[in-house]
Amino acid sequence: MFAGVHTALVTPFKGGDLDEESFRKLIDNQIENGVSGVVPVGTTGESPTLSHEEHQRVIGLAVEQTAGRGLVIAGTGSNSTREAVSLTQAAEQAGADAALLVAPYYNKPSQEGLFEHFKAVAEATALPLVLYSIPGRCGIEIGVETTARLAAACPNVRAMKEAGGNADRVSQLVDAVPDPFEVVSGDDSLTLPFMSVGAVGVISVASNLIPAQMAGMVRAVLEGRWEEARQVHRKYYRLFNAFLKLDTNPVPIKTALGLARMIEPGLRRPLVGMDDDRIAELRHILTGLEIIPS
Repeated sequence: MFAGVHTALVTPFKGGDLDEESFRKLIDNQIENGVSGVVPVGTTGESPTLSHEEHQRVIGLAVEQTAGRGLVIAGTGSNSTREAVSLTQAAEQAGADAALLVAPYYNKPSQEGLFEHFKAVAEATALPLVLYSIPGRCGIEIGVETTARLAAACPNVRAMKEAGGNADRVSQLVDAVPDPFEVVSGDDSLTLPFMSVGAVGVISVASNLIPAQMAGMVRAVLEGRWEEARQVHRKYYRLFNAFLKLDTNPVPIKTALGLARMIEPGLRRPLVGMDDDRIAELRHILTGLEIIPS
């Protein structure tokens, strides 16, 4: 179900408010360039700074604009189980195809707490659920054993977005949780290595800017054309790394989209723009790849 590239959409702002026109254009560009679906209001979509009304509006816009041309995997995670249930149910009512549930952050529950949290959400919705383990942001990972328990107990727990940076964990997940459970990469630069041990795709930041290239790379892997995929990976690796290292996500990708004149690169505090030296470094990478003119 989750094979391919699903774009972790940025949320464009204009004058501090949601820029609906740019958001719609961004979605059209994704679908027209071969991605399998979109992920609104995840980390890249600045979900922590959106009001509940804005959160639901962004999901609704994504469903409306995608119009069945790809999956809409709505970000509905929270460190409050009640809030995660409420957001997931609202996404289901809005017509989303699935939900992405990040591990509860800040309060750092035990593995048993994680099991109870995700089980409560799963029992409150019919949507397929993608768990999202990103210990660098949350301080905890969703354990392999916990994932296997959830998949066994909850048929709609269908996948893991793995953003822990460890290909061995992908192997462990694939071994512990049999089909139809799927693993997708949470990092563009690790998509190829993760797919080599069993992942089926990526929830991508870079595809906001280069959807055709990311979709082509993943499709090549799925069709067994590994050398072609490696060529794409090598070509864009510096860009993947820049999005990861220059600043916290989504600051670099929004900056890049602004340089490419696709959106206004506005952020909501506490996020702020990159300094001039880092912008110059990113511009140099983008011009070298002929994404923007020199």
